[in-house]
Amino acid sequence: MPSRRWHKSSYCQEGDACVHISSTPTAVHLTDRDTAPQTVLTVSPAAFAALLGMLKSSVG
Repeated sequence: MPSRRWHKSSYCQEGDACVHISSTPTAVHLTDRDTAPQTVLTVSPAAFAALLGMLKSSVG
């Protein structure tokens, strides 16, 4: 897997239970750790935007 720059969610508390995101113009990669992730979910930017939209609407 190519080296990616991972960003931790701003909603994370202290500890390891966090979502980390890395993106390119054509893909958004999600994992649960920023160093040597074993499992990565990759989705299109449109699919990620739809997920965020759904989550935001269910919280408000």
